[in-house]
Amino acid sequence: MGGDLKYEISQNAYIKLVLHALKHRTSAVNGILIGRISSENEVVEITDSVPLFHSHIGLLPQLEISLILIEECYASKGMNIVGYFHANERADDYELSGVAKNVGDHIYRYFPQAGILLLDNKKLNALTKSKDRNAVMQLYVRDASRTWKQAQSDGSSRLSIKEPSANLVLLDYISSEKWNEVVDFDDHLDDISKDWLNPELFK
Repeated sequence: MGGDLKYEISQNAYIKLVLHALKHRTSAVNGILIGRISSENEVVEITDSVPLFHSHIGLLPQLEISLILIEECYASKGMNIVGYFHANERADDYELSGVAKNVGDHIYRYFPQAGILLLDNKKLNALTKSKDRNAVMQLYVRDASRTWKQAQSDGSSRLSIKEPSANLVLLDYISSEKWNEVVDFDDHLDDISKDWLNPELFK
């Protein structure tokens, strides 16, 4: 399942997820991918992202509440939940966790082209030296056996960033510690005046 669909993430959606992970470096964090399938049905366009949690990320009640709120908010704009983002607690852990697979399975039931993005800390740490334009994430899709597998392709990646200079912008934000401004659902539940939509993040 998932065929050879390509996934394209916008710069702001991408940077928001990485900054969220950097804000909570010693915790597992997760987020929701928002977007749509392009009219040609060949590309899942990830236009926005919502940082979810940095503590107790596997708790079902909070997850269900957040998914309902996210769905209601974006449906009016013609967008859906199209996937899930996960960053592991340990920087040297490159395996997709059980929590990530379970949340991915839940989203897949409503959106069969769903993908999971897993933060790749090796790529993130190498960014300052490599000036790589590729995403610092691994893409996972469900295969015919209904298991999540890393998407492999010969030559070109199935995951791309819409704006080629996104990693340069990300490096600027990292150097200015922009991650301190990211608000996730945990922050919102602690203080409802904090907006999980992060409307001021890129202003």
